[in-house]
Amino acid sequence: MKKLLPALLGALLCSQAIVPAFGQKVTKPAPTATASLKHPSWIPQGNIYEVNVRQYTPEGTLNAFAKHLDRLKEMGVETLWFMPLNPISKLERKGSLGSYYAVSDFTKINPEFGTLADWNALVTKIHARGMKVIIDWVPNHTGADHPWLTRHPDFFVLKDGKPAVAFDWADVRQLNYQNPVMQDSMVAAMRYWVTKTNIDGFRCDVAWNVPGSFWQKAIPELKKSKELFMLAEGDSAYLPKSGFDAVYPWHMFKAMEKVAAGTRTALSLDSVHRGWQAMYPKGTIQLYFTSNHDENTWNKADYGSFAGAKHAPFAVFTQTMADAVPLIYSGQEEPVLRPLQFFDKDPIKFEKYQRAKFYKTLLALRKRTPALASDASFRKLSVGDDQALYAYVREKAGKKVLVILNLSAREQTVTVPEKALWGKPYNTFMYTTEPLTGKPWKLEPWGYVIYEYGK
Repeated sequence: MKKLLPALLGALLCSQAIVPAFGQKVTKPAPTATASLKHPSWIPQGNIYEVNVRQYTPEGTLNAFAKHLDRLKEMGVETLWFMPLNPISKLERKGSLGSYYAVSDFTKINPEFGTLADWNALVTKIHARGMKVIIDWVPNHTGADHPWLTRHPDFFVLKDGKPAVAFDWADVRQLNYQNPVMQDSMVAAMRYWVTKTNIDGFRCDVAWNVPGSFWQKAIPELKKSKELFMLAEGDSAYLPKSGFDAVYPWHMFKAMEKVAAGTRTALSLDSVHRGWQAMYPKGTIQLYFTSNHDENTWNKADYGSFAGAKHAPFAVFTQTMADAVPLIYSGQEEPVLRPLQFFDKDPIKFEKYQRAKFYKTLLALRKRTPALASDASFRKLSVGDDQALYAYVREKAGKKVLVILNLSAREQTVTVPEKALWGKPYNTFMYTTEPLTGKPWKLEPWGYVIYEYGK
């Protein structure tokens, strides 16, 4: 969802406390909820690609999107995240088509995209290619004409006797998580998509405003039927403590933007990483990205924040950093360097795929070496000016990856320390094995290099 209250959201994200929905009293998760984070076997070394169905093709349908599956598989995509598939409310609709996140029915398919049969066929095709699929879920609110508003008005937070608007999003109404029947209804709706359409998990919208007590009940219940990946939009510590596999890296993303803008140095990334490790349970995964649907539409990500040559080193960072799984947003491989409309038709025009080879190289590297799994070790290296150069070693199961990034607009001198000289590594982007010595060399502005050991 678009973040319309930046001051409030910033305060929420900096807190480790549970965020009550609209002032509701909630209970802090029991400590036992953090004892062990067991992720689906396919995610720690995996990747995610976000699908904006409406804008992906001129048709904007599931069947039309299916024509891209082989291309995405070839690029190395492993998990597809689909933005909400549900019908969209017509009351107080924004634009001509409305927001994906103003859901009018939790157990139906938006006819704009096709039918339930179309969706089931698409899931089957995805699985046949060895890929996984997760769907966007909207648990915090409904659209303004959802049937629950008339059938179960007690499912909603009331303001002046009427269902409350969620924040200042006029097209949606805030659900009441003090109502146990509403909670059970929400779990049942989520279970429907698992059992009837065989999905592999959920990305939960505005998860940070839903009580931890609900997630502690819902997530184990959903996982009874199959291994699921649970991704929370939010970065409060209560989310992984309540059962989520992964959270959003808002602190790191904002730091990346500041480094790209030249208002912070590369050293600021260290501060954020250390703070993150102290804040979350061990094993928590973060979803690293340079863009997603919100950042693309509202905040100029990619075409603004990481424009031009800046994109590549930060994309490498998202693909190789510790405790992370990387995300690619629809059209970044083209690249689409404009904001896609959120409430109206605005199709992506795929023609050149200028970044496809770049992403394919990164995704193939991530797949073949356990050194880039989310739980692989991380060791920072100093290879020159630490305010501009960000270098680190990832290691696991006898494999190593050395990453060196120039996060500045000036050429930098790189000197790899003796402790990181291990013979002739494979240069991932040069496709060659080469000796790595302690002699200084130059790295261009916004340059990057990855060395792989044990290929």
